[in-house]
Amino acid sequence: MNQTQTGRREALRLVSVSKVYGEQQPVPALRNVSLALAPGSFTSIMGPSGSGKSTLLQCAAGLDRPTTGQVFVAGQAMPEGDETQLTEFRRERIGFVFQQYNLVPYLTVEQNVVLPARFAGRRVDRRVCRDVLARLGLAKLVDRLPAELSGGQRQRVAIARALVNRPAVLFADEPTGALDTGSGREVLSMLREAVDVFGQTVVMVTHDPLAAAHADAVTFLADGAIVDHLYRPSAAQVAERMTHLDEYAAAAAGR
Repeated sequence: MNQTQTGRREALRLVSVSKVYGEQQPVPALRNVSLALAPGSFTSIMGPSGSGKSTLLQCAAGLDRPTTGQVFVAGQAMPEGDETQLTEFRRERIGFVFQQYNLVPYLTVEQNVVLPARFAGRRVDRRVCRDVLARLGLAKLVDRLPAELSGGQRQRVAIARALVNRPAVLFADEPTGALDTGSGREVLSMLREAVDVFGQTVVMVTHDPLAAAHADAVTFLADGAIVDHLYRPSAAQVAERMTHLDEYAAAAAGR
């Protein structure tokens, strides 16, 4: 395998990724995880608390470094150099949507959306920005401040901010966790539209079967390892599978 490029037709590939925290008393958070995702796909990552799903997102998104293994984004290996290289890699290829919106309170909606590009020193294409805002139902809110928006609207601004730079992969970490049911459903529809209309690749960590069912596929983790997958599942199928994860983990470990 080429050590700098692989899987050009894949938006994301993890190759035997493990993550261990601590030295004197090492705690494995990920165990030899391999995963490949196609462009324009929507994948939910699920698992019980402590299963490694947040660690998987952090390693895949370049927010943390694997102990062993490699991560490729759009065919390019995650750099193993200094933090400056890693930051530039993330800016060019990766978008983020988190439970907390991370909007700058004194900037308008449009200013928040273009802020990452300005930090990166890139020219902002206003037409692309306005098109994304319009598609996410924010066209009439471009001059509003975050305090003037609902929680669902703020999360839509965060999605727009991530989409404007056309990342190879958009990572969403519990994006509906701080929202009421209606706003959460609205945000999930926006992520679904990002895949179906923009051709975006989305990877979402969630604990909610209803949220996970918006994805094309659900990948289940237990004890730091991938133990199962479901494709185009219903919320009921996801919930049922979650109740048996310990059994799958034991079978995968040969116990």
